[in-house]
Amino acid sequence: MEIREIISEIRECLVTTFEKIDLWFDKDEDMMQFKPLNNGWTIAQILEHIGLTNHFLLILIDKGANKALTNSAQLDLDEELKNYVFQRDKLTEVGLHQSFTWIRPAHMEPNGEKSSAEVRQQLKEQLKQCLAYLDMLKNGEGVLYKTTMSVNNLGKIDVYQYLYFLAQHGQRHLTQMVKNKAQFDGQK
Repeated sequence: MEIREIISEIRECLVTTFEKIDLWFDKDEDMMQFKPLNNGWTIAQILEHIGLTNHFLLILIDKGANKALTNSAQLDLDEELKNYVFQRDKLTEVGLHQSFTWIRPAHMEPNGEKSSAEVRQQLKEQLKQCLAYLDMLKNGEGVLYKTTMSVNNLGKIDVYQYLYFLAQHGQRHLTQMVKNKAQFDGQK
């Protein structure tokens, strides 16, 4: 698959994921605050967690994007793209709720410091950031810098894979929110 097709796929995945997440902000407040039977997070807490996680991923993405652009002056992009492998299958596993054990750092745990409106706005801004990185790296430059991602033993991944990871993380929690809603609806 050509790098432009991969970038287009990532863009579509990001937009679709963020659109689906945004719909959850319009749910009934009782549903948003419903605590599932497994003592998991409420939908409001899940949304806050997505924003927190995106915040920290975007710090890494920003650093990686800038380093990739710097590297484009020294590395042969065409040569790098010839051997490029996008870890779609392994990254897609990230989007499957409970597909593997995931112990998140404490700084990504929801703490209720932001209102629902603030979290919603944060997520809208984060999507804009993600799309801006894809525009900035539109020729494939995102493959020129990799950092280690320990989640799901992904190993060294590039900027595009980090952006896809961010979208898949959102997908993972969309499934979790659907499960919360089903439990909430079942208790009526």
